[in-house]
Amino acid sequence: MVNFNPMQQWICHQPGTLSLQEAEMPQRTLGSSLLRVRNIGICGTDIHAFAGNQPFFSYPRILGHELAVEIVESDTFKAGELATIIPYFNCATCGACTAGKPNCCENIQVFGVHTDGGMREYIVVEDRYILPGNGLTADELALVEPLSIAAHGLRRADLKAGEKVLVMGAGPIGLFTILLAKIQGALVEVAEPNTSRLQFCLENLGVSEASSTSYSTVIDATGNLLAIESGFVKMAHGGKYVLIGLQKQAISFSHPEFHKREATLMSSRNATLEDFEYILNLFRNQMIQADLFISHRFSKNQVPGIFTKINEPAEQVIKAMISLAV
Repeated sequence: MVNFNPMQQWICHQPGTLSLQEAEMPQRTLGSSLLRVRNIGICGTDIHAFAGNQPFFSYPRILGHELAVEIVESDTFKAGELATIIPYFNCATCGACTAGKPNCCENIQVFGVHTDGGMREYIVVEDRYILPGNGLTADELALVEPLSIAAHGLRRADLKAGEKVLVMGAGPIGLFTILLAKIQGALVEVAEPNTSRLQFCLENLGVSEASSTSYSTVIDATGNLLAIESGFVKMAHGGKYVLIGLQKQAISFSHPEFHKREATLMSSRNATLEDFEYILNLFRNQMIQADLFISHRFSKNQVPGIFTKINEPAEQVIKAMISLAV
């Protein structure tokens, strides 16, 4: 075991506070690897957790699950290799897991949500959750998880080429959903009240602003109650509504309007290995450009104030990325 000095980690003790601490290095166990965290993507889940309105969350908590990591010590992977992780730790024995749906495991522990995450210099992760980068950059690897979230939502929708799709919300997950839906041949429109985000979609993703027509598939990526409820009437007859976004309250909709459409409502939680491999292959085939989405970069010295800064509308944040390597 290599000797290390105490590492740095950033803890959200309660909503609205993030503090730097020193901690002992984590110890690798059989079947796991010691990883150095290189890049951390800031997710809507992290932002909501910091603000205190994230379901499935308790404090204190180390945030961070969109990660690019470097292998430090491992019996499976080569030291120095870059990788990403699947941050959904499943039990492998419940009904969902045995049915091939570990992403919604009954006992799931999401890294950075149910258990302490990656906003620290070193972590230990079981080898079965580590995906080697095979030449991908730290920026690309840190974007694999949120792109996989979008990919899973589209797979739930069973999207077809030529299908007319409405994506509600142009935050990072909405943007990635738009991008992947277009790659899969869908005709995509976007509903987004934020002018700068809407303009980003129109200029960079080649989509149109939402019209008043009906859509065979509606996808919510807002996690906003009013937006979610407004989406039901946007479905065409026989349409599908996929909820990628998550919020705390009960949803209300007109049963007759839903019923007469013979509509399908489904949630989309996390992602699976299949989704991660799909995104890794898109990056390797240069079908996704990471730099298009990373609008803000931060060093580890800027971490304590990051959530306040990226929530300022004037910043026009698309995707914020923290680098712990500098």
